[in-house]
Amino acid sequence: MKLYYSPGACSLSPHIVALEAGIPMQIEKVDLRAKKTESGADFWAVNPKGYVPALDLGNGQVLTEGPAIVQYLADQKPESNLAPRNGTMERYRLQEALNFITAELHKSIGSLFNPAQQGEWKDFTLGMIDKRLGALDKQLEGKQYLLGDFSVADAYLYTVLNWTRMHKIDLSKFANVSAYLERVGARPKVQEAMKAEGLIK
Repeated sequence: MKLYYSPGACSLSPHIVALEAGIPMQIEKVDLRAKKTESGADFWAVNPKGYVPALDLGNGQVLTEGPAIVQYLADQKPESNLAPRNGTMERYRLQEALNFITAELHKSIGSLFNPAQQGEWKDFTLGMIDKRLGALDKQLEGKQYLLGDFSVADAYLYTVLNWTRMHKIDLSKFANVSAYLERVGARPKVQEAMKAEGLIK
């Protein structure tokens, strides 16, 4: 398998999951502006959507969309306990969490990377982020991880929350979120993925 990634983008999430699960995987950096991979390939040919992550399964298929990829990886190594068994209520809770992260946090925090977002638009977005982080802070109260034990949802949530640092969003009033970000960031496999992508030394 090969994961196409951009450093620190949402592709960091499946990178972390693969390492946590012990799944051997090649990684190839993508220049998202030029739509070229590190080896010089046309990324449009890999993923016609034009963004990461994209996971080449090595059998002629490419899987896209982070929440789908992380569940696929977890299901390859069920003994890793990174995702509950399909058909259980716990699995639906995982999907609930992944949907919240992708629709409410990823889209809003990620939109701040757009330099055109200014004025009232930006203020509205920051207000929505504040509300979502408040809800998340309550959800994390008394928990080490989002669903109890570390799961693929934590790899994704950590990746997206890490963007708050780039946008200078103050998390100090969200004590549970702040502690969670530090706790997940200290995991050895998270550190390994961050180093591999050149995000830390």
